[in-house]
Amino acid sequence: MLTSSMGYKGAISAPHRAAALAGRDILNAGGTAIEAMVAAAAAIAVAYPHMNGIGGDGFWVIHRPGQAPIGISGCGRAAGLATPEWYAERHVTTALPARGPLAALTVPGTIEGWARALALVPETRRLPLSDLLAPAIALARDGVAVTANQSHTTAAKLDTLKGVPGFDETFLVNGAPPAPGHHLRQTALGDTLARLAETGLDDYYRGDIATTHARYLEDMGSPLRLTDFHLFAAEQVTPLTVTTSAGQLYNMIAPTQGVSSLMILALYDRLRISHAEGFAHLHGLIEATKQAFIQRNAELGDPDHMTTPAQDWLTDSHLDTLAARIDMTRALPWPHEAKPGDTIWMGAADKDGMVVSFIQSVFWEFGSGLTCTDTGVFFQNRGAGFSLAAGPNQLGPYRRPFHTLNPALAQLNDGRIMAYGTMGGEGQPQTQAAVFTRHVLYGQNLQAAVTAPRWLLGKTWGDTTTTLKLEDRFDPALVAALKEAGHEVEMIAPFSDTAGHAGAVVLHPEGLIEAASDPRADGAALAF
Repeated sequence: MLTSSMGYKGAISAPHRAAALAGRDILNAGGTAIEAMVAAAAAIAVAYPHMNGIGGDGFWVIHRPGQAPIGISGCGRAAGLATPEWYAERHVTTALPARGPLAALTVPGTIEGWARALALVPETRRLPLSDLLAPAIALARDGVAVTANQSHTTAAKLDTLKGVPGFDETFLVNGAPPAPGHHLRQTALGDTLARLAETGLDDYYRGDIATTHARYLEDMGSPLRLTDFHLFAAEQVTPLTVTTSAGQLYNMIAPTQGVSSLMILALYDRLRISHAEGFAHLHGLIEATKQAFIQRNAELGDPDHMTTPAQDWLTDSHLDTLAARIDMTRALPWPHEAKPGDTIWMGAADKDGMVVSFIQSVFWEFGSGLTCTDTGVFFQNRGAGFSLAAGPNQLGPYRRPFHTLNPALAQLNDGRIMAYGTMGGEGQPQTQAAVFTRHVLYGQNLQAAVTAPRWLLGKTWGDTTTTLKLEDRFDPALVAALKEAGHEVEMIAPFSDTAGHAGAVVLHPEGLIEAASDPRADGAALAF
């Protein structure tokens, strides 16, 4: 039987072992879950670069004993020059590019998010920043073994990345994708992390690193300027929340799709389905997903420009109305516009009861591909998620683009605190719903709930189909029942990246901590 890792002193789940080890060592040294997460976030930016980096964004939901959960939004804003007119002058009029300098149009927000999170740790007990970043610095300078996941992803996306300034010399070997096990050294990135350890994280926005990046971005043709870095600040926010029969659920505010994750679970809760893994379980979650995504696609964007606040989508009356639209015998006709994205999720808990749910991303694999060889930093393409047409997600100066990222956290009625999440763009809310319902509602072991076969409605990771994708481990009778109900089913590999890289950490009221990681990734769940 698959069982989760358990301990009392601390726990961390990460999709790369180097990040899990970095976080574990900080917890073992007496650091908080926040400090462990910063160490893990820096390490995974080095060890899993196709999925995330310090040129991207990051979001936190943090539980502290006796206090309401808080969120930190490290959501980079668009450049002051970024307008439809600026892009039209460069012959971009229909859709924003996904690669190259014109795709690098939002300030990377994750490091400012690290700083805001660390500020929550009392200075008298905070570990030195140099300790937190030391594992990542060593990984960058000494090198890491390229994972099969990175090798295969680089090969699959090579046509769009090869030739983007800085990418080839940083991530290719003689013009070709690195083989699994290739010794990847990122000395420039190691030097950048070392400078941050020495001078402080603010150097990324208002110091020499910011000056270097701003000069490079302007020279390459990006709309980002030094002023954009100077003006940026991560935000401490109140997470979105909804009450279910299992407890209080939390997720990140707009422009992330955290509201979709909450809506799916709240809608499913209203269906009162008693058994896991059967037709009702999968069909109910899939149909709840459709209702949530219809509203998300029409209305979600920068919260400053939305007609209705996302928290209002979570009222009982609104959710009751949407739940009534779900037909438990027939599938609602689909498709819709899917939201791509590649990401990492990590969770941590410490012995004092702090629990962190964290997610970090550069949007598509390797983001824009644009890489500053002086610093080793490649820049996200999150701005490609903006629309050039009028609406809540229209491009504009200092606006925030739609985000697939959404770290989840739950305060359960029995006293457990659960942090959970996944990569996978469009699939993130769906995978969260699978893991949560299996573990919390139906009592599956945490690791078994993460490992169990999953599904994806829509497309992600560059897929062109909008089918219901099922990992080829489901009962054939269940697959047949879903087809009979009108779902357009497509079978995918038994342990597919398409189904996401999930993880979870659960703190029990008596102090036991459980952690689980995804066999689809290269990670570890470490509790001790």
